[in-house]
Amino acid sequence: MTLTAILIPAEEGGFVALNPETGTTTQGESIAEAVSNLKEATELYLEEFPLSHRAHSLLTTFEVTSRGMTSACLGRGSSPRLATSGL
Repeated sequence: MTLTAILIPAEEGGFVALNPETGTTTQGESIAEAVSNLKEATELYLEEFPLSHRAHSLLTTFEVTSRGMTSACLGRGSSPRLATSGL
């Protein structure tokens, strides 16, 4: 079964890894460690809570404006992108 991993650099170093299909989240010092930990956490989750249906993940971006945010925080010149996983 192929699932999605979203990796986010952590403020304290390393990476936070999220699987949107199950909601499992973990972390690791490297990308490889974060993905390995996510795989283990997701396998344990699925032992207790099997997926009843499989929906394709959809990933997109959006911009927000907030007091105190600068264009550098928003990623100057970024535009929304749409990507689907290979499920």
